[in-house]
Amino acid sequence: MDGHSNIMDMFERGKVVKVCAPMVRYSKLAFRCLVRKYDCDVCFTPMIVAADFMRSVKARDSEFTTNRADRPLIVQFAAKDAQTLADAACVVAPFSDGVDLNCGCPQRWAMSEGYGACLINKPDLVKDMVRQVRNQIEDPNYAVSIKIRIHKDLRKTVDLCQKAEAAGVSWITVHGRTADERHQPVHYDAIKAIKDSLNIPVIANGDIKSSRDVESIHQLTGVDGVMAARGLLANPAMFAGYEETPLECIWDWVDIAVEHGTPFTCFHHHLIYMLERISSQPERRVFNTLSSTSAVIDYLNSTYGSV
Repeated sequence: MDGHSNIMDMFERGKVVKVCAPMVRYSKLAFRCLVRKYDCDVCFTPMIVAADFMRSVKARDSEFTTNRADRPLIVQFAAKDAQTLADAACVVAPFSDGVDLNCGCPQRWAMSEGYGACLINKPDLVKDMVRQVRNQIEDPNYAVSIKIRIHKDLRKTVDLCQKAEAAGVSWITVHGRTADERHQPVHYDAIKAIKDSLNIPVIANGDIKSSRDVESIHQLTGVDGVMAARGLLANPAMFAGYEETPLECIWDWVDIAVEHGTPFTCFHHHLIYMLERISSQPERRVFNTLSSTSAVIDYLNSTYGSV
């Protein structure tokens, strides 16, 4: 995608946009390359703390890596003041299609720093942050989005979303849980209510574990896109309609990770997730103790064979 010509063109009528969520440690470049091979339309970077990113070159180099094929790409930031977010957006804009403000991270460290889910209670600040990025980025096609959790009182969430829409937000991703909820069922009715109250695209997030879920959540809520996290970790080919991780996808990951020089722990963790549904307990026990790339490749060859 040259320039930021058409990120919003993804949201054509009738087509559900399939999105890889921002995931700490996991939605890095190598994994983004993998899911893009299997019908993922757009990927998010892991959340990056904008203030740290602006403070040090070392942070910029380690937190943000990309390449020419890594598009469309949304860079997600944690921020709590408009200028820092806008400055960070200007740094990444030449290499990405949009920035997303994290208003959903429920972790204690984030909330105590004033980041993440506590921003859903500061609609005017969110509005200022969106507007500041809009004003500072010259390209009108560059996306500025937010990812939120919901309030117990849904009227507050609708108010936040309408304020963000008025400030020029491109789309909103809604994780259908409150900041206190972890594994409780997702409130799809709340996502539908938010979608119905806005004129911009809405992306649903939470418990999307299979390609069937993509369609059923689209039907249930009327959203324009769906975002998956753990579902894609377990099966990076999910969006392409595979019920479980195909062997071809496992070997694709080996090739991509080796090519990118992915650290062994990260390489291994991804495979542990991918193999969980398709391997037996004794097999997992052996696999989880492997400690080198060559041992993993030997194991995969002897257990599953090549494609």
